[in-house]
Amino acid sequence: MTRQLRSGYTTGACAAAAAKGAALMLVRQELVSEVTIDLPAGVPATFELRGQEFDPESAVCYVIKDAGDDPDVTNGAEVHARVALTPALSQGEREQKITITGGIGIGKVTKPGLAVPPGEWAINPVPRRMITEAVHSVFSTFNIQYSTFNLSVVISIPDGEQRAQKTLNARLGIMGGLSILGTSGIVRPISAKAWTDTLDATLDVARACGCETVVLSTGRTSEMAAQCYLNPPPPLMGGGEGEGEIATRDEYGSVPPTLTLPHRGGGDMSLPEEAFIMMGDHVAYALDSCRRHGFEHPLIACQFAKLLKIACGYENTHAAASELDLATLRHWAEADGIPAHLIDLMAQANTAREIIIASGFDQRLLELVCCRAHAVASRFAPSLHARFLVADYTGNIVFNSR
Repeated sequence: MTRQLRSGYTTGACAAAAAKGAALMLVRQELVSEVTIDLPAGVPATFELRGQEFDPESAVCYVIKDAGDDPDVTNGAEVHARVALTPALSQGEREQKITITGGIGIGKVTKPGLAVPPGEWAINPVPRRMITEAVHSVFSTFNIQYSTFNLSVVISIPDGEQRAQKTLNARLGIMGGLSILGTSGIVRPISAKAWTDTLDATLDVARACGCETVVLSTGRTSEMAAQCYLNPPPPLMGGGEGEGEIATRDEYGSVPPTLTLPHRGGGDMSLPEEAFIMMGDHVAYALDSCRRHGFEHPLIACQFAKLLKIACGYENTHAAASELDLATLRHWAEADGIPAHLIDLMAQANTAREIIIASGFDQRLLELVCCRAHAVASRFAPSLHARFLVADYTGNIVFNSR
């Protein structure tokens, strides 16, 4: 019997709970052990508070994030909140202000295109609203007069900067720590939503930064190979034969053809870092998101095994059906007249990687699979014209599907 996976809570829900707990201690001037908040998903949730401290002017506490059975980098993080009284309202001001800022371990936004503008703390709109409502509910419940003070709420995660190094935050332009996220307050276990949300966000940033095309990568090795291929180092300086020329060859001695990228001015171009998008296994979603964001000529950087899965029609290349993939590849190769020694190799091999390495990254075989992958990509997003960059296992691009 399959065990039902347990849901958890977002950083935004934890921040709102910690803020409510600190506000309660500030008002009551006594310790509070737990709080209940209403989540945007429409259900209440109760959180245990830790690290409680208070005095007449401020209070602090934290909630330990429980992501349930989701493999979340923020699972177990301490989400701290400090609520403090700030100077009195100016003359004639009617509404109490609740100011929300980030502390240690919370990132700041440095690029356009996200839900929060550049220069602001990476605390998204829904969590900001949750925090504001949680704190406001405390002071309204106790009928505290709003005409005498404002409130400051500082959210922090002590090890947030270290945790952020395991995320794509820097790529998004969120520097110095984690984001406070969540639209429902609930983390669904083993969900693809975190990936797809990040894909949409990175494409938002790419569009806002003026990128005219993007490179979708299935993994970091393929991405680095594409970065080196598309943005090669400047020519070597110095004397000698061949001065100023660089030809980067792969281990098989071939030089991939120059790639000309589509853009308004025509000709070659290099790409900024915002153009490189880590799509992971979510190829169908990534292509559809490119369509929605107006990127009509995306490049897909991948290794041969992922290319074959795309060619076989998988919307998500994490699918584990290797034997079927190899049988399909052999059928294509036979129909296309691929040399007999490669057909025999496919019959004996256990993995796609084994086949492509043993073939010496055979260009005809790569062309065959890329052709099939193009057809599948067109099915996922009919209006797009995707192109493939195939990486070997040493960091080189060995094929592009012009």
